[in-house]
Amino acid sequence: MSVGPQAGVPILRLGDVLITGLLNELDDKAALAFADELTERIAADAARGVLIDISRLEIIDSFVARTLMELTTMARLLGARVIVAGMRPPVAITLAELGLKLTGVETALNAEAGMASLGWHQNLQLPEGARRDDFR
Repeated sequence: MSVGPQAGVPILRLGDVLITGLLNELDDKAALAFADELTERIAADAARGVLIDISRLEIIDSFVARTLMELTTMARLLGARVIVAGMRPPVAITLAELGLKLTGVETALNAEAGMASLGWHQNLQLPEGARRDDFR
């Protein structure tokens, strides 16, 4: 695990996918540091996918929205696919009210759906004699 010295946002690696998240406290300077660090990690780790979980983000401003769009474009140029997961309804409403479109940004309802879109699937190992229905 690597924690950015400037942005302070953890970026985890799972195979060839990077997983990270945004918090409410991310100001403009930290957003830029996060974008720089994440693009560096994409290149250094040869990541083919990036999941950005924003489920803890309660509000979003135009700068952070633009940073997400630019980050997605940079990642694509580096050969990685970015999925933003876990957008809360108030964030979606704010984006719509501000007229902001996350052009080119793929979204997923939650992190699990985002990881599935990137090719990761939960593989439940069942105990001897157990059935999948026993765990629902």
